Amino acid sequence: MFKKVSWTTLIFLIVASMILSACAQNTPTAAPETTEEPAAAEDVVTLTLGSWRTDDVKQMQVILDEFHKDYPNIIIKFDPTNPPDYDAAVRTQMEAGTGADLYYLRAKGSGASHKLYNEGHFLAIDGLPGLENITDAAIDNWTADDGKVFGVGYIATSAGIYYNQDIFNELGLSIPQTWEELIAQAQTIQDAGYIPFSNATGESWTVPTLLLQNWIPSVIGGVEGRQAYLDGERCLNGPEFVQAFQMLADIAPYLPEGQEALTYYDSQQLFLQGQAAMWFGGSWDIPVFEATETDFEWSIMPVPPPAGKDLYFELELDAGVGINAATKHPEEARTFLSWLTTKKSAQLLAENLPGFFPMTKDEIELDNVYANKFLELIASAKGSDIRFYMNEGTPDSTTLMTDLGIAVIKGEITAEEAANQMYEGISSWHEGQKNCKSN
Repeated sequence: MFKKVSWTTLIFLIVASMILSACAQNTPTAAPETTEEPAAAEDVVTLTLGSWRTDDVKQMQVILDEFHKDYPNIIIKFDPTNPPDYDAAVRTQMEAGTGADLYYLRAKGSGASHKLYNEGHFLAIDGLPGLENITDAAIDNWTADDGKVFGVGYIATSAGIYYNQDIFNELGLSIPQTWEELIAQAQTIQDAGYIPFSNATGESWTVPTLLLQNWIPSVIGGVEGRQAYLDGERCLNGPEFVQAFQMLADIAPYLPEGQEALTYYDSQQLFLQGQAAMWFGGSWDIPVFEATETDFEWSIMPVPPPAGKDLYFELELDAGVGINAATKHPEEARTFLSWLTTKKSAQLLAENLPGFFPMTKDEIELDNVYANKFLELIASAKGSDIRFYMNEGTPDSTTLMTDLGIAVIKGEITAEEAANQMYEGISSWHEGQKNCKSN
């Protein structure tokens, strides 16, 4: 059934997940639509758009073709890079002067894109027509330390658990309300001959992205809990992060045999082939799952919180789009970024890549049952928050979560040891953690 979803709730949740800057953004109204005749072939400009989304080539082509219809003198070529290689590739390309004209930007917490802006590799876009139609949280997310905006917020995402409804029905299982119930169900599923969770660590980035970040908001208590670590009100070696790492140890016996050699794609396929009952994944996986003809019904559920804790969802301001300072066509690049702020662009994103939520202020019509399921679950939770990052120094939290998380899953260290090493690494440069109150 075609459904109109009010994005007001989503925008509110995104705003609530951010610590907004005090700087007000003053931007003019959107430029009027062009009435010029189509440009001659020799006047057409081709811009490349770098991204980490290799799964989205066909869908993005549909979106970019629509842009070209509006601006016949500009062609955007989508040129994605393998996700684990993206950050290093962008830096290498920019330093070598071979970069794309436009790039997907990492969120503020990651720090990767902000560092490149600080080094002069991205252009500021203050005054861009249409920027006033981007949510305040997204504006803040791609505002640099100098107070200038350098990216248009494009994609927000969430995460949860994909589950095989047929297996759950066969085994008489209901949606678990606590983490402890989920682990008990995992044992029942394994006893029945199925893989409980098809996730794997063959691509190390999946450990923080699909696992730890998926449940940290519930474990620490959402945005307020995250801020407590940034302010030094809590220590990273306290009970919350011990519990977050322990949850990795809890699922370790229920991962596929030989999971350390399985890729992201392999783990998805185990679920899509009906061999596994569950898969921790992101809303961005909806198009991939829908493109596969499964012989079972599937849906999405939250990662249930540990007993005694409230349910929070991850709601990440995942990708902005920025302009390479070295582009030879800055005005055409600005035209594209301005188009990304429009309702038309937002509607195209929602329709072609369900589970990728636009960051404009428009009300968007959407009929995808799975994307709507994510929105309904988020709205019914206690709250939501962006991913947990403390990446301003070295070692950074993402690297530590990755390495320590894999070690916990392998049984090489305990959850307590992982939390202690996390604290030791971050407190070596973070003043709040160095002087945190529970030590």
